[in-house]
Formats: sequence, C-alpha cells, structure tokens
Amino acid sequence: MKKRKANNCRARAERACRALLSTNHVAVVNIDPSGLQVMVNWKSCKQIRSLAIANAIFDFSYHWTIYIAAMCRDERGGEYIKSIEISPEGIYKVERLADAIEHHYLELRNSCNPNHMVASGWIAIPAKLTLEESTAAKLFYAAGAWHQVKVAA
Repeated sequence: MKKRKANNCRARAERACRALLSTNHVAVVNIDPSGLQVMVNWKSCKQIRSLAIANAIFDFSYHWTIYIAAMCRDERGGEYIKSIEISPEGIYKVERLADAIEHHYLELRNSCNPNHMVASGWIAIPAKLTLEESTAAKLFYAAGAWHQVKVAA
C-alpha cells in the first residue's frame, strides 16, 4: 500500500494566493514622476484595495509580465506611447521586481524625446500573459498618467 504524500502548507498557501491574484486579474501600476503605485484589476481598470490581495502579492514569488511605457505628447498635442513588454527569467518577489526591469525601463526612457515626455511607468502582472496595447493604455489613463505635470527636459 502506498503512503500519501505529506501535507505541504506552504505549497497550498502559494497555490491559493496565485489563484486569488488570477481570479481578480491583479496588476501593479507604477507611474513616474509622481511615484504613484496602485493595484488594479487589469480587465476592469478599477483600483483594488484588499489586504488579502496585497499580502498575496508580497508574500510569494511569481513569474511576471511587465509592460513598460513612456507617455509622450508632441508639439501639436498628439498623444503617443512608446512601449515594450518583457518577461524576466525566473521568479521574483514584488520588492525585487524593480531591480529586474531597471535596465529596460531606463533604456526606453532614454530613447524618447525629452521634450515630449509626460510620464513613464510600468504595469506588472504576476502571471505569464500578453497585455494588449489598448488595455495598457486604459490602465495608464485610469491611473492618471496623462494628467501629470510635464517632466523637466
């Protein structure tokens, strides 16, 4: 007769947290120069204010999909976004995420015209998926990226 595998509380808690984040479509949106960082539902663009979800993000490591963007406005008032999407190798805790994307973030910011730049930021989703450009634009707009004071050139 085969013995059952021992109960692993940590693995069960990690699965439960991953399921909680997945069902709530959680994303972390960061916008500079204001330094605003919020948790949002990336499907409905609504802010999430749940301690359980915040704890789930901070307690465990995840595979992340990060959408990095620079919001720009040209001389005629036309708005445009320069962006890239990356998926860093490995799993990261949310507090180590900035170290993993810093190179790509600075590279994108430096490739933009400094006179056009309004804001820059990133959207981090704790799952392996592809974020559409229109969805990312809605998230940045909902977080107030376009309503900031222009970055000094």
